[in-house]
Amino acid sequence: MRPCNKSIQKTIMMTEAMLALADQGEAAREDNGCGVLYSVLRDSAYKIKRLAEAEKQAHIRKGWWNSSEEKGGDYE
Repeated sequence: MRPCNKSIQKTIMMTEAMLALADQGEAAREDNGCGVLYSVLRDSAYKIKRLAEAEKQAHIRKGWWNSSEEKGGDYE
């Protein structure tokens, strides 16, 4: 996988982890401040994910993204 594509894929995976953390934090929160924190985390994750997915689509259109590489899970 191209290094630029690997970074995009890692970013998408990171946003998924951010969304999971926001869900966990929201479920365990004990005050409004935490609610604000996890809302900002969730909102940021969605914005970043949208940008990363758009960049992935741009790479696909340019022929730079090989979908078979994605199945290997080589994101480190």
